[in-house]
Amino acid sequence: MSQVIEAVDVDVPVTTAYNQWTQFESFPHFLSFVESITQTDDTHTHWDVKVAGVEREFDAEITEQKPDERVAWNSISGEVDHAGVVTFHKLSDDTSRVTVQLDWEPKGIVEKVGALVGIDNASVKSDLKNFKEFIEDEGNANGGWRGTVKN
Repeated sequence: MSQVIEAVDVDVPVTTAYNQWTQFESFPHFLSFVESITQTDDTHTHWDVKVAGVEREFDAEITEQKPDERVAWNSISGEVDHAGVVTFHKLSDDTSRVTVQLDWEPKGIVEKVGALVGIDNASVKSDLKNFKEFIEDEGNANGGWRGTVKN
């Protein structure tokens, strides 16, 4: 199992960063490996991703969600075995830190080598930079789900 932990500071309030992160269907705007996400209900999403040039699909379930603090999920079916959590930390009234932790099982030689040499870390770091640019350019979240999911 591979693990990635990366963080980025964004110049928006924690509520804005959190609200945008709950808009899963907007992820293709800032996550390079995501082709599309469909949210099927409050706690389930269907993902189409491209990892190392290979297209894969999976379903994920949100296992924990607390507004302005965290969103956790895990895959429940499909071609990708992973889990993750995103936490949101207020640094000031207008600045917050977004931290992503992903645990995943690389498949195939390309993904396994990529994990060994840190390509997955670099990809997540780059995607968090893309999120920073996206949310700071927008200035406001384009929606938000404020419900709570308890594990």
